[in-house]
Amino acid sequence: MSSPVVISGIGPISALGLGIDATWNAMTEGRSGLGPIATFDSTGFPCRIAGEVSGDDFAIRKIVPKSYRKATKVMCRDIELAIGAASAAVADAGLVTAAEEGEPTIDPNRMGCHIGAGLICSDVDELAAALWPSRSDSGDFDLHHWGEQGMENLTPLWLLKYLPNMLACHVTIVHDCRGPSNTITCCESSSALSLGESLRVIERGDADACLTGGAESRLNPMAFYRQWCSGRIISSDSTDDPTSLLRPFAPDAGGTLLGEGGGILILESRESLDRRGGRARATVDAFACTQSCMTDELGASAIAIGDAMEHALASAGCTAADIDAIVPLGSSIPAIDAAEQEAMHTVFGDRASSLPLVCTIPYTGNCTAGNGAIGLCVAAAALGHQRLPARLNAGTPESVEAGVAPATDADLGRIMVISASQGGQNTAVILGRADS
Repeated sequence: MSSPVVISGIGPISALGLGIDATWNAMTEGRSGLGPIATFDSTGFPCRIAGEVSGDDFAIRKIVPKSYRKATKVMCRDIELAIGAASAAVADAGLVTAAEEGEPTIDPNRMGCHIGAGLICSDVDELAAALWPSRSDSGDFDLHHWGEQGMENLTPLWLLKYLPNMLACHVTIVHDCRGPSNTITCCESSSALSLGESLRVIERGDADACLTGGAESRLNPMAFYRQWCSGRIISSDSTDDPTSLLRPFAPDAGGTLLGEGGGILILESRESLDRRGGRARATVDAFACTQSCMTDELGASAIAIGDAMEHALASAGCTAADIDAIVPLGSSIPAIDAAEQEAMHTVFGDRASSLPLVCTIPYTGNCTAGNGAIGLCVAAAALGHQRLPARLNAGTPESVEAGVAPATDADLGRIMVISASQGGQNTAVILGRADS
C-alpha cells in the first residue's frame, strides 16, 4: 500500500553547499566540508574548526525575490539558511510559489510550514554597542544607563532578527504559505519533530503540502562558547586535519564539531502529488518521538531512543528486518554515541553490527536544529539513488558498521533516521523507497 505522505522535494544546506546535488556529490566522493573557522575570530577558543557555509556558494539577496530584499536587513544567519534551503526544496519539487512569477502549483491556503530552530544568539558587536554606554561610573552594568542610552544603540527591529519563529515567518512570506505553521526548538531533534508536525497536519487534511525541516548556525562567539562550556566539542587547532578529529561510535571519540546548516523538505499528500504529476523522492512511512529523563546534557537514554525506534517500526507496520540502513546522530560525543549504539543493538539484535550507518556530522559538523533535516535529505537521496554515500571516521568503531567506507550501491527499501537531542528529545523517522 502506498504511503499517504511523500517527500517531493529536498533542499539541504551546509558546508557541503546548497542543494541536494552538492551534498550528495560531496558525500559519495568522501569530501568533508569542515575547515578552519572564518565566520568569527576563534583565537583563544580551544576549538577552531567547524562546518561553514561558504559565502561564494550562498548569498541571500540572490535567493529572495527582488521585492523582498529589504527584509534581509532583519535576517540573522539562521533565517538566511532556512530561506536558502526552502528555495532549493521548492525547486527540487518542481513547484511554483509566490517567490516566482506564475500560478502557484499548490493553493497557498493548502500549504503549511513547520521549521525547527535553535535559541538564536545575538550578534556580539550589536550587543557590545548597546552594553558599552550602559556602564556605571564604577564600570558595572547599570539598568538606568541601559534604558536611557544603551537601548538607543539597538535598531527598532533588532529583536526580529533573533526570534526562533522568524525562520518560518520569512519562509511563509516568501512562498506565501497560508496553511498551518509552527516552530519547534528542541536542538538536534527539532527538524524531525517539525516533520512530525507537518505529517500530522497533512494526514488530518489541513494541508496538501508543507515545507518542513530546520536550520541553525552555532557559529558565533556566544553560541560556540556555550557549546564548549557544556563539554560537547573536541579540542582542535586551525591547522588540524578536520577528517582526523571526529570518531562516531569509536571508543576514543572525544567530542563533536559544530556546523551551520540544515534543510527543508517538501512533504506532500500522495493525492496532491498525483494530481499535479509530481515526483516522489521517498515515502514517509513512520514518525515517532520520546523524551529522555536525563539531567546530564552530555548523556542520552538508550531506553528512550530505543522506544522511539520501536514505536516507529510499529507505526510503519514493519519489523527491524525491513530496515536497510540507519542515519544516526553519530555526534562523536561518547555518552550519546553509547546510548545510540545500545539502542540499536536492543532493537536490531545481532543485525546491528552489520547494518550500514550513514553519518553526516563528519561532513557538515553538528548543525544542531538543522542536523536532522540534513540526515533526512541524505536518506531520501540514498533511497532514490539506491546507493549509500561514503563514510568518514577517524576512529575504529566497535559493534556497529560506522567505519570508513566508500560509496556503494545497495538495495534500499527503508531507511531509519534517528536523533537524540541535547534537551533529551528523541526521534525516529522511517523513509521508504518511492514507486514514482
